[in-house]
Amino acid sequence: MDLQTRKLNVIEYIAGLEDESIFNKIELTILENKVRNDRKLKPFTQKQLLSRAKRSSEDYKSERYKSQEVLEKESESW
Repeated sequence: MDLQTRKLNVIEYIAGLEDESIFNKIELTILENKVRNDRKLKPFTQKQLLSRAKRSSEDYKSERYKSQEVLEKESESW
């Protein structure tokens, strides 16, 4: 059985559920999984943030950047 068929079977099962306690367990599992996936994104450390800011400042001083107008013109051809 392919993944798409399995997903549709799960949707059909959930749509037909009348037992709220089972639905709550399914919902909780989904929410816990979402939280776990969201935790994979970690904020920058202070050292990383300062390093990026320093590099950005150096790029700006060396004129290694594009203006908003240039970026807008470039994006028109995407």
